[in-house]
Amino acid sequence: MNKASLSDSLVIGGREFKSRLLLGTGKFPSNQAMSDAIGASGTELVTVALKRASLNPEQKDPYADILDFIDTQKVQLLPNTAGAMNAEEAVRIARLSVAAGLPKWVKLEIHPDPNYLLPDHLETFEAAKILVEEGFTVLPYINADPVFALRLQEIGCATVMPLGAPIGSNQGLETRRQIEIIIEQAQVPVVVDAGIGAPSHAAEAMEMGADAVLVNTAIAVASDPIAMARSFAMVTEAGRTALVSGLPAKSTGASASSPLTAFLD
Repeated sequence: MNKASLSDSLVIGGREFKSRLLLGTGKFPSNQAMSDAIGASGTELVTVALKRASLNPEQKDPYADILDFIDTQKVQLLPNTAGAMNAEEAVRIARLSVAAGLPKWVKLEIHPDPNYLLPDHLETFEAAKILVEEGFTVLPYINADPVFALRLQEIGCATVMPLGAPIGSNQGLETRRQIEIIIEQAQVPVVVDAGIGAPSHAAEAMEMGADAVLVNTAIAVASDPIAMARSFAMVTEAGRTALVSGLPAKSTGASASSPLTAFLD
């Protein structure tokens, strides 16, 4: 039973966040559109794929570097190892980001399969162990595997981030039952990541007890990314409010909302 209250904050790596909506930064039509969507969403934690960021201040590329469009006074940057094929590559990317002055936080993402972008759990675990030992705040992207989620918590990961469906598929929570088990057992925040393609999917994740959701494609490719970002912000808060307010239990039968009394007798 979730005993959370509206006064609870999302705390990751010792940092408190008011917003429970995390935002990805890929696929936007422009860096300015991305920046505007970040502002409209109210997010305080933004993922950045390091392959898209210029880490050399002497070789700035205004068309590729998105870091100039993110106000780090308002949001926490979460460097992302997307593109890493194994633990060695992921660890190297994370270390390079710190050497370039980025925070010692990392969204650990290792998916060698180019078709479905599903995470490699063996490589993810090896990389997570190394990075946690080096003092990184590690947020691992994983399949919705309750046993693996526990293993990552045991070695010190700051969150677990199970997928709802393959990245960018917009299919929603295809792994709902497994995510419910992960939430039930979790000792760290659970962030539902990947597959969220509509605001209703985010609301569903929050209502079932997720601590936060991470959204990218659904906002970035919308006809109006700014309006869509606002929509996701509203439903994320609404889903959380519904959870802590006490959702009614499901029933197999009907139950009248206005029970009959003796007034007809």
